[in-house]
Amino acid sequence: MDGQGRIGEQMSAFQSFVKTFGSARIRLLARTGSVVLLGGSIVHGILQGGMLDYEGSPLRNLSGKLASMAGMAAVDIRVSGLTHHDPELLFRALGVRPGASLIGFDTGEARRTLEAMNWVGAASVQRQYPNRLEISVAERVPFAIWQYEGAYSLVDKAGFTMGGLELMGQSHLPLVTGAGANLRAAEIINQLEANPLLFKRVSAAAMVGKRRWTLYLNNGVKVALPAEGVGEALAKLSKIDADTGLLSKAVSTVDMRIAGQMTVSVIEIANAKKDEPVGEKLVQKQ
Repeated sequence: MDGQGRIGEQMSAFQSFVKTFGSARIRLLARTGSVVLLGGSIVHGILQGGMLDYEGSPLRNLSGKLASMAGMAAVDIRVSGLTHHDPELLFRALGVRPGASLIGFDTGEARRTLEAMNWVGAASVQRQYPNRLEISVAERVPFAIWQYEGAYSLVDKAGFTMGGLELMGQSHLPLVTGAGANLRAAEIINQLEANPLLFKRVSAAAMVGKRRWTLYLNNGVKVALPAEGVGEALAKLSKIDADTGLLSKAVSTVDMRIAGQMTVSVIEIANAKKDEPVGEKLVQKQ
């Protein structure tokens, strides 16, 4: 019995030791984990806040350096498709640049971010593991300048407004004005291009009531076009001007809003003779 009692006492002491040691170990692991988690949060906050990313800092781009050691840094970033814009705009939007970390980089989210930029028509972002990033962008092409409510914007052929380009460098583009003019700019410009001599004289095309256009020529003449049959009206006006030089005469307005009819308003001259016609004159009616 004494032997069994001693064995029982030894087992009890061993179990107590294991239990005590296990509890202490668990507490130690828990405390260590808490410290590591807290330290990691602090370091992450410092890095995200850019507190160590100042020029000349030995810890600048620390996350990228660590990722580079693990073979997960953006060692090679290739950008294609840019004509009018700088790659830095893309890097800034994506929050990535050569040497930065690619850990957790989401190519799908990156593509959506780029396509949300108003000068980007389409984008593709592909990651070639471990450290290559390929970015392809299709820029929207400036087609016209749109003036509306005192503001000027570049628009592409579909009428989407664009940013990131200086208007001064695009002064050669046609000017369209008025509500909805951006969405129908391609319509009037394509029809004007079919009459190049007339097109050269157009300073601006104004959308009226979202229905029709009025052209403003570089000599001050206004041409009111119909809502329908614009191509035919422009062809007729181009022919009459070629035959008679109408648009180079003392004309203020050419009204073509009524189908088959053209009404011309001539400029009144203060010292005109009494028998000289002034005001409106119907020059053609079919």
